[in-house]
Amino acid sequence: MRSFFLLLFVALTAVITTIPAIGVLLGNDFSLTINGGETLGPMLLQIDPLSAWFMIIINITLVNGAIYGSGYMNAYENRRQDLNLHWFMFVLFHISMLLVCMLRNGFVFLIVWEIMTLSSLMLVLFDHDKANTLKAGLNYLVQMHLGVAFLSIAFIWVFVATGSVGFNSITIFLQNNKAYWVIALFFLGFGIKAGFVPLHTWLPYAHPAAPSHVSGVMSGVIVKMGIYGILRIATQISHHVLTIGVLFLLISAVTTLYGILNASVHRDFKKMLAFCTTENIGIVGMGIGMALIGKGIEKPSLMVLGYSAALLHTLNHSLYKSLLFFSAGNVYLKTHTRNMENLGGLIRHMPHTALIFLIGALAISGLPPLNGFISKFLIYSGFIETFQSKNTGLIALMILCTTILSMAGGVSMLTFTKAFGTIFLGVPRADIHRQPGEVAFLMRLPLYFIVLLMLAIGILPQLVLIPVYSVIESFGSVVPAHALPTAGETLTLVGRSSLLLIALVAVLLMIRKAIGRDRILNTSPTWGCGYVAPKPAMQYTGKSFSKSLAKLFGFITMENKKYDELEKASVFPAPRSYASYYLEFFETRIIEPLVRRFLGLFNYFTFIHNGKIQFYVLYGFFFVLLLIILSFINII
Repeated sequence: MRSFFLLLFVALTAVITTIPAIGVLLGNDFSLTINGGETLGPMLLQIDPLSAWFMIIINITLVNGAIYGSGYMNAYENRRQDLNLHWFMFVLFHISMLLVCMLRNGFVFLIVWEIMTLSSLMLVLFDHDKANTLKAGLNYLVQMHLGVAFLSIAFIWVFVATGSVGFNSITIFLQNNKAYWVIALFFLGFGIKAGFVPLHTWLPYAHPAAPSHVSGVMSGVIVKMGIYGILRIATQISHHVLTIGVLFLLISAVTTLYGILNASVHRDFKKMLAFCTTENIGIVGMGIGMALIGKGIEKPSLMVLGYSAALLHTLNHSLYKSLLFFSAGNVYLKTHTRNMENLGGLIRHMPHTALIFLIGALAISGLPPLNGFISKFLIYSGFIETFQSKNTGLIALMILCTTILSMAGGVSMLTFTKAFGTIFLGVPRADIHRQPGEVAFLMRLPLYFIVLLMLAIGILPQLVLIPVYSVIESFGSVVPAHALPTAGETLTLVGRSSLLLIALVAVLLMIRKAIGRDRILNTSPTWGCGYVAPKPAMQYTGKSFSKSLAKLFGFITMENKKYDELEKASVFPAPRSYASYYLEFFETRIIEPLVRRFLGLFNYFTFIHNGKIQFYVLYGFFFVLLLIILSFINII
């Protein structure tokens, strides 16, 4: 009954907000002003094309997450109070994200942004009895509040300069001022939520700790709230746009490569997917950076390709990443492990989940006929179009970014080949306490729906570009006619080719089935090259699969090994244990040393906490005296 009311409320919220969002994309207007009293003032709720695009993505992902989660959380029916709080926070999380997209009052925006953060934190902390979950939640809370601090300073700065907290004042301020520091503050605040390097370190902790339907929703949409904020600011920049675009493109390229390299070495499949989120956020950022460069060099076609790629990849990533997290949730629910080294052969027991995971892996790797190929194709098209520029430095930058994106695509295929092969193929590498089986149909239903959407975008990408162009036009840019052939007509051919590929595969399968219908199928063990006594431990592991790549990029993918070296004189060594795991570069090399120094600095002030009430009263006296002096000299 609880699940029914949850689904009903989420579905009603999605329908009520999606209808006006679609209307806005079709050319209608929607705005509503609410009186917030003397404290909040007038609160403008407005849906423009950019808001509408993100609201539709939010509703698709949250409805799928609610359906999947209602089945996933059945295993926790004995925790009624925790479940009630969890689903209440899920609904609050949904509503807060929609309000973030609609609010135009900076002060109220920050309040709702904080509600969105706290509700998502409570979703992450469902398994609050686990130490790792609490650590992940604290990490997430600290970093999100750091982001709020940056945003608050930026909004206050704009308020002091313009006397208004409305979003229109941000537009006026950025158009009339260079405002590098304000732009940096906005990008830092929204960048932490999005997960750009080096502001991404909460992702590898929060996603594995959260229930799988929450992981899918967080990766699918909450990081996109950071992208939404960045787009709000990026589209209003008027000064030194080229420089900002180049810097943002470089940061995004580093984010892309760094994310997928870390994903390739991890054996916790949810942590692997978390780093893949970082990679895809980098790809979205590359589209935004390209668009800013197009605006800076006054090349509208490049701007259109960049924004089109960023907006479309935002949708695509929300689809296939939620699909992959839901599939990973199926595996975890039936095996109770996230370590792919303990798995193997699950395709025999979970064929539907295996096929769905494979489809998601193909999509995230950017292969046709799925949707991931379309948005990456747009980015490549933008890079190639820039090769015609007379600016040698810009051409070199685009060649570098093309190389990085190509490398990321190759490493992505290696990553998911490793994941799929280790989890679903071969034989189990460790004993599982119970025989795994396929999950209920209710949990597979949203996965089938996502696959259909992904195929639809891959086959008919030109239809998705229609609302995308509507969003781009709202940025104050007229979509140039000469930009459409590259993006529109070429994608139409790509879609037709994808449809032809699907038809060809279907025909071949039908022929194969027809030929083999009357044949007797004989099964026998696979030829073992003369060796017929293999053990599960002799299979390729996830670590061995990516070991060469990890050694090649060892300065980024830092491996920490725990084992006792063999002594030279040891003829018959005793059994030894071996363990290894990979460290996060920015966390290990930068963040942790800074935190240690910060804490060490505060240790010098521990004498203040001496436990003597007399001293505490004296502190208060000196503080009041300081305030009086500062007031007397007109400082405060």
